[in-house]
Amino acid sequence: MASNDFDSVAGVLAPGFVLEWPQSRERIRGSERFALMNQEYVAHGPWRFRVVRVIGNESEAVSEVEITDGAQNAKAISFFTVLAGKITRLVEYWPEPCPAPANRAHLTEPME
Repeated sequence: MASNDFDSVAGVLAPGFVLEWPQSRERIRGSERFALMNQEYVAHGPWRFRVVRVIGNESEAVSEVEITDGAQNAKAISFFTVLAGKITRLVEYWPEPCPAPANRAHLTEPME
């Protein structure tokens, strides 16, 4: 992904790969559609990725990644299913930052 050569990502995707975005209720099937979706996404420059953490084993993994194109900033929490070294399913959540409610300010502290 960091190369921004999204066609090359097909090398790690299994035949029958499925991506799901539960928040927008979208499903993308296949590596070709996955690559096109990334190529057609409106960006202000090349995408840069910072892996915050990855946890997993040979069949499942979870990642937290920060993404930016220099203007847009996002975080993705991704759940991978892997079979024979290829990603078969990816479920991603793209949470939006939100202000902390004032009614719990006495219980919390701001994060940097």
